Amino acid sequence: MNGYAVVIERAEDGGFGAWSPGLPGCVALGDTPDECVTEMRSAITLHLGGLRQAGEPIPEPTAVRVDLMQAT
Repeated sequence: MNGYAVVIERAEDGGFGAWSPGLPGCVALGDTPDECVTEMRSAITLHLGGLRQAGEPIPEPTAVRVDLMQAT
């Protein structure tokens, strides 16, 4: 099963924010990365449900490559 890519970033306030490049406008916040992931799962479900209810097309998940890089 393919899914939507999700980016999780540390927020300036110390919490975390998540967004998906394939689902513009779908975002979530959490105090920890795990909470942010849980909230983003709910946000994606609600976002897709809203698109269906509005008769809008559901974006196809796209293949992505993820690399984690650290500056030295």
